[in-house]
Amino acid sequence: MIALDISVEAEGWEAVPDLEALCREAVAAALAQSDEDVTAGDGVLLSLLLTDDASIRILNRDWRGQDKPTNVLSFPAAPGINPLGPVPLGDLALAYETCVREAREEGKSLAAHVAHLVVHGTLHCLGDDHEEDAEAEAMEAREIAALARMGIADPYAERAVERDD
Repeated sequence: MIALDISVEAEGWEAVPDLEALCREAVAAALAQSDEDVTAGDGVLLSLLLTDDASIRILNRDWRGQDKPTNVLSFPAAPGINPLGPVPLGDLALAYETCVREAREEGKSLAAHVAHLVVHGTLHCLGDDHEEDAEAEAMEAREIAALARMGIADPYAERAVERDD
């Protein structure tokens, strides 16, 4: 079971059709790529904040020391928490204006880009990272597989073509 707590704190998010269903599907697709069955027992809880550039800039500054907006922030839950009920995975925050701009720049739908960022953030909450090349390749492979489950094209395909040139 996936308990998804979505808070919409900015205008514009209604532009994404069936937003809650899309986010729920993206989380489930990311969880399906996990090495562990994290949905066993009482399931998992993930909080998702859909906000704007101004709010995410503050979060990014306060938590990562980077005073600028970003597309997605992930805050994994502390390990070893054993509450009654679903196991908390953590919190995600997405910035509307940045998501819209990136989707346009990359020539993809806003829904596909949001799905990618939710998958990406969920994988961070599961412990994936992309600081080192090997980690990045493994995480990207999980993202690609998760998005394929949703019928969404490989978001890194264009970059792979550029590397081959």
